[in-house]
Amino acid sequence: MRVEILMPELGESVHEGTVSRWLKNVGDTVKEDEPVVEIMTDKVNTELQAPASGVLTEITIGEGAPVKVFEAMGYIETDAAAAASAPKAEAKAETPKEAAPAATPASAPEPSVVASGDKKWYTPVVRAMAKEHGISEAQLSGIRGTGDGGRVTKKDIEAFMASGGSAKPTSAPVAVPEPKAATPTVAGPDQEIVPLVGMRKMIADHMVRSSQVPVVSTVTEVDVTNMVTFREKNKESFLETYGVKLTYTPFFIKALTEALIEFPGVNSSLQGDGNILRNNAVHMGVAVALGAKGEGGLIVPVIKDAHKKNLIEIAKDLEAIAKKARSNSLKPEDVQGGTFTLTNPGTYGALFGTPMINAPQAGILGTYAIKKTPVIIDDMIAIRSIMHLVLTYDHRIIDGMAAGAFLASVRDKLQNFDFFK
Repeated sequence: MRVEILMPELGESVHEGTVSRWLKNVGDTVKEDEPVVEIMTDKVNTELQAPASGVLTEITIGEGAPVKVFEAMGYIETDAAAAASAPKAEAKAETPKEAAPAATPASAPEPSVVASGDKKWYTPVVRAMAKEHGISEAQLSGIRGTGDGGRVTKKDIEAFMASGGSAKPTSAPVAVPEPKAATPTVAGPDQEIVPLVGMRKMIADHMVRSSQVPVVSTVTEVDVTNMVTFREKNKESFLETYGVKLTYTPFFIKALTEALIEFPGVNSSLQGDGNILRNNAVHMGVAVALGAKGEGGLIVPVIKDAHKKNLIEIAKDLEAIAKKARSNSLKPEDVQGGTFTLTNPGTYGALFGTPMINAPQAGILGTYAIKKTPVIIDDMIAIRSIMHLVLTYDHRIIDGMAAGAFLASVRDKLQNFDFFK
């Protein structure tokens, strides 16, 4: 039996990844659940396991090539006799730059979908647009795709609607504009060219998608003197007792989690069908910078069920996911299911910023550096520990008043420090 190695869903809003490395060659024997290929997305780098035991008989997506969700990257033959007849490859599949295009008969129609047995797969974006515009499955299958391998793209759906909603026969020729030659980037004597590839490319693509969301940012100032005093007095005993460092981030997560339970509208997302998905549980995404200077990219692992955890449990989970992220050992489930995101540029001394939303989540909170600041209390000057919180939110589903009330709740929890006593 021939079993497909499919690209899985590796997180919300992830429609595509990149095959970074094949761990097996064509002709190699593989065992079920044995790692066979490494995949890179803007959210995670991970190894995918073999879906069955047998022989890797074909690699259809080479290293460095893009792969869409549910697309077949290779095949495993589980039948021993059939596998024995499979050619032994001398090397791994060629990358797109090295592979020569196969000749295709002029009369053969190009596939508009990724076929998997009797199933046909379209990207989530195409599916959402088809549902929005009432395009039937029969009409969708009749649209001639202009993407890689004849896949239907967003532009194909738009062209279909512009033409009055009449599907073009797959045998009809489609005029494809001649691609313009890209102007090569030339580096000067004091410059270097760094290709936008891998995780950096995936992050760039996700940021473009997130930038399409109409967002607003709201700022508040917080006096965290009590929190700072508590941490300074207890950080050494905390490490000795629980085996984990007590940083400020667990405090932020705890306050934010409690506020999200109070304001479930902020802990939500807008779905492609036009409905709002409200979450009654808090699965907190925490942005983690990779590399010595953060140049390795940014990844957002998730602390599951943060609303059920105390400060100690949150601190332990935070340290665990940060270690996994920086050692490139995160699994797909470690980055899936986030309902809200926290980013903490204050760790690196940043005083203020407007974080970009992690679509399709409704909001993201940025926490910034804590500074000793002179303030007026009871008409007297006092030195207090002050910081800024910045909430960026999807204005389609969260109004300014609700956002302000939510942010004030987070501020008051940090400022009063009641829930840590």
